[in-house]
Amino acid sequence: MKSQFNKSMNIVDVLFLAIGAMLGWGWVVLSGEWVSAAGFIGSIVAFLIGGLLVIVIGLTYAELASAIPETGGGFVFVKKAFSPGIAFISGWSVLFGYVSVITFEAVALPTVIDYVIPFKHHGFMWNIAGWDVYLTWVLIGSIGSIVLTSLNYFGVKPAAIMQTVFTIFIVAVGLLLVFGAGFNGNFSNLKPFENGVGGTMSVLMMIPFLFVGFDVIPQIAEEVKAPSKKIGGILILSIIASVIFYLLIVFGVATGLSPSALNTSSLATADAMVNLFGHSGFGVLLVLGGVAGIITSWNAFIIGGSRILYAMAKNKMIPQWFAYIHPKFKTPTHGILFLGVLAFVAPLLGRPALSWIVNAGGIGVVLGYLLVAISFLKLRKTHPNLERPYRIKNGQIVGIIAVILSILFIVIYLPGMPSSLAWPSEWLIVLVWYLIAGVLYLTQKRKTTEDAYVSIQGDKQSDYQ
Repeated sequence: MKSQFNKSMNIVDVLFLAIGAMLGWGWVVLSGEWVSAAGFIGSIVAFLIGGLLVIVIGLTYAELASAIPETGGGFVFVKKAFSPGIAFISGWSVLFGYVSVITFEAVALPTVIDYVIPFKHHGFMWNIAGWDVYLTWVLIGSIGSIVLTSLNYFGVKPAAIMQTVFTIFIVAVGLLLVFGAGFNGNFSNLKPFENGVGGTMSVLMMIPFLFVGFDVIPQIAEEVKAPSKKIGGILILSIIASVIFYLLIVFGVATGLSPSALNTSSLATADAMVNLFGHSGFGVLLVLGGVAGIITSWNAFIIGGSRILYAMAKNKMIPQWFAYIHPKFKTPTHGILFLGVLAFVAPLLGRPALSWIVNAGGIGVVLGYLLVAISFLKLRKTHPNLERPYRIKNGQIVGIIAVILSILFIVIYLPGMPSSLAWPSEWLIVLVWYLIAGVLYLTQKRKTTEDAYVSIQGDKQSDYQ
């Protein structure tokens, strides 16, 4: 069946789409925490181990993306391996993670703008969880959502071009930090380890969620004008490039700030940049790199999330409204508008509520990883003759490791773990999200059954006439 999408994205577009998704705002706000918690070598070890783990999971996606290059990515893989019900859980779970990032970025944008252009906000609206929400603050995030939604509405190519430009800017700013560290950094600050194994583990736990985004590539496989084999290769390359970027940022921050300065800094990456170059303008430049990161991850998850909605609607699992493809722009415009509305209203909840959502959404992405890894193993057995242009070696071992790692990532969220989800706020969000899933699935299943019955009755009547 002919695809409804245009093949308008080249390999460079795809590479920057994934890298931009993974280099969000975290490298600006969390780098000081990494170095303080684990030390320089401890952080490097955490990123090397974590990066290796993500690459293992990425390999399963890479093989399946080249073998089944259809819009919907992981959802489509799981559907081919298992029942529609399990595929629904997979798609809905990953969508949860994407929605949480999209809404969070709509809140991160005004937060960062405050750092670059500090001003007193006006139009007090309400207080949520001890945080005052102002109209002027909300408008920054909401206007950002209108711009990004519009960009995606009018075709994937304009969004891809913007993604490439902004990702290059992020990388350039990061390299400038490393350049400053190499010439002006204090290498005596490079304390190997802090807080022993526990410190390294605390950084390791953050890593899977810093790398959410490589899985956007399979979502848009139908829109890539390149051989299927290259899609798998570019997915792995995007993860490796992002690991290298994070390692360089750790080096820049560790040499740019003393341990005591790290402990008192609220934005260590920016402060390290100022310290290394001796001018506050460089700190603003780095924060602008963070703004670019917010936009690239936000943009990538609008692209990925709208394609998941399309694939699920096309398979009659959610309302058909989401399966609409614009005849001129060839984008799933209804899905894009839906995600745009969520981002538009998100700032009304203030920062605390949005951190609950993004924490809760992480469990969805990891559950999606697990189901794809299991599907990878099953399809190797049930469909051995499926053409796999990007076939990985030792697939059985890689698949088993990916399953084990995914389960370990899920365990991180469970009660009793250091980074477990908070009760009741975060767990209630998870429960409500999956309750909506149950209602949607049962409603759509009943509707599909009724439509099939009506169709059969119509056929019978026509036979009698």
